Amino acid sequence: MPKFAANLTMLFTELPFMQRFEAAAKAGFKGVEYLFPYAFEKKELAAALRANGLQQVLHNLPAGDWDKGERGIACHPERTGEFAEGIAMAIDYASALGCPQVNCLIGKVPAGADINVVNRTVIDNLRLAARELEAAGLRLLIEPINSFDIPGFFLTRTDQALALIEAVGSSNLRVQYDIYHAQRMEGELGNTLSKHLAQIGHIQLADNPGRGEPGTGEINYPWLFRHIDSLGYDGWIGCEYKPRTDTVNGLGWRESLTQQQ
Repeated sequence: MPKFAANLTMLFTELPFMQRFEAAAKAGFKGVEYLFPYAFEKKELAAALRANGLQQVLHNLPAGDWDKGERGIACHPERTGEFAEGIAMAIDYASALGCPQVNCLIGKVPAGADINVVNRTVIDNLRLAARELEAAGLRLLIEPINSFDIPGFFLTRTDQALALIEAVGSSNLRVQYDIYHAQRMEGELGNTLSKHLAQIGHIQLADNPGRGEPGTGEINYPWLFRHIDSLGYDGWIGCEYKPRTDTVNGLGWRESLTQQQ
């Protein structure tokens, strides 16, 4: 059976953020992830994890001004210094929280930018991040995001992510495979997982359309969960979806969709 981690940015939003750790543990989760830890003290987050017997499995590098619509700065040639500072901050937090992997949201391509310069910037930034994270004992991930939700996002497809990993040339860089984003951009979920599992460091889920709980849309999650198990994937699957009502009442899929044969 897959190991599900609660995404505390998307789930339990009925509660203030710091109360979501306890709610996730009470709902049976053993792992958590969320977008960013940086607005909180490391000691406060670590205490919440420890008090509730939770493992933090993922967070993102700093991604610019999120409230103003920025979704990453790795593709911004004029902000390489800021990106490098963000690597150090991410390492500091991940090390304090026992979080083994950090994801890099590449960002939206700046208007009017030379795409060749942008490509070079992304490769150089990822090479730096992969090297520094590896020295700290952490793994770097990159995530393709669908262009319907975030128009202009640099990285949108699995094959593009794999090509980028090859260009960077680091064994410490893998794909964060978000099933929802992949379904919207390319489909081929089962075959992609089979072919590229060795280069996938983390999986996230939501159904489509609507980005709701598994079982609310078109994706055959009972089959997909069996398939993921059959491949021997032993990592976490982050539950990054929008509950249709309140979080707890929507969690029945964890049993119903993993027990279907």
